[in-house]
Amino acid sequence: MASLETWIGLRYLRAKKRNGFMSFITLISIIGIALGVTALIVVLSVMNGFQKEIRGQMLSASPHAEIGFQDQGGREQWQQLRKVVAGKPEVLADAPYVEGQALLANTGQVRGVKLRGIDPAEEKKVVDYWKDMPSGSFDDLKADDFDIILGAGVADSLGVVIGGKVTVIAPEGNVTPAGVVPRLKQFRVVGIVKTGLLETDNTLALTHIKDAQTFYRLGEGVTGIRLKLAHPQQAPSFTSDLLNPEQLKTMWVRDWTFENRTYFQAVELERRMMSIILMLIIAVAVFNLVASLVMAVTEKQADIAILRTIGMAPGSVMKIFMVQGAVAGFFGTVLGVVVGVVAGINVGGIVAFFENLLGVSLVQSQVMFLDQLPSDVKIEDVLIIAAISLFLSFIATLYPSWRASKIQPAEALRYE
Repeated sequence: MASLETWIGLRYLRAKKRNGFMSFITLISIIGIALGVTALIVVLSVMNGFQKEIRGQMLSASPHAEIGFQDQGGREQWQQLRKVVAGKPEVLADAPYVEGQALLANTGQVRGVKLRGIDPAEEKKVVDYWKDMPSGSFDDLKADDFDIILGAGVADSLGVVIGGKVTVIAPEGNVTPAGVVPRLKQFRVVGIVKTGLLETDNTLALTHIKDAQTFYRLGEGVTGIRLKLAHPQQAPSFTSDLLNPEQLKTMWVRDWTFENRTYFQAVELERRMMSIILMLIIAVAVFNLVASLVMAVTEKQADIAILRTIGMAPGSVMKIFMVQGAVAGFFGTVLGVVVGVVAGINVGGIVAFFENLLGVSLVQSQVMFLDQLPSDVKIEDVLIIAAISLFLSFIATLYPSWRASKIQPAEALRYE
């Protein structure tokens, strides 16, 4: 059974003719808290969704980890690298590769690329984008044929099609009596690949590992081996413990976050700043709650004086208005959580509806490779947001409640 203070606090939330405006202000505070909580949940869910989608695209287009020799002279001993990861349950597959910078030229167009030599059969085990190539396949790369597969952006910029030729220019030239001349080789285009990452599609070129070794004059050497892990999210911790101090003198290892660390740091910073900005919406609504409670205390001075006269303690008076404010904050938070979770889960459909209604496109699929706005509602985010909202609502009740407990009955009833 509710205590007297709780019952009175709940009664004060009901609108009557005398205090209709005050109750209206309380309603506005509840709606404000709900809007703040909703906005925070939806925005964080969308940011989580983008991060999840882009992370998934990165993991499908990139190896989860790489390992190689510090000294170029040790590259021909690359089978030793496989011994380092052999027997590791975290490693599902590995594949050797050769990688270097190159220029591609065709009909007057020149494009800088990362030329990667792969073993088609083994490369399929560590990446996934080969499954949905627009044209050709990894199996079209044949040793000693100097075939090449281009990223979609590279192919478009050079204006090449399947069966066409591109000239590949190595960064190191040939030394002749006349000086250093560029080292060129024509490759035949046998495939187009689209990884889902704009930067990768604009810089990637694949050839057979044997042809890359010939082109870069590596003999039987490779740049390193690429690894596919059972738990790619744990790649940083796995790579940090993979090599012992002695091995680190001759080998290097890095995970998939190495080239993308700046991106994820920027996203995390943006996420934190957006959370702080949107939290101010809740803070504004909480200030409205403070104002409504102060008005309630002012209006109820006579009631408070009577309660004090019949023996109610100051602490009990304080509890009445704390209950009133806490209940308002609770309803605002619950309403915001419900609406926020529902909107967060369905934000893609909601945005698509307004896109069709207004005839505008908010998600640029050709840039982000996404058909609709992604969303990932995380229960931990929802719980944290709800806890902060309830905490701020509770803090908002302290000053008005304390002020109510300090009202003197004689002063309050003097003009009644």
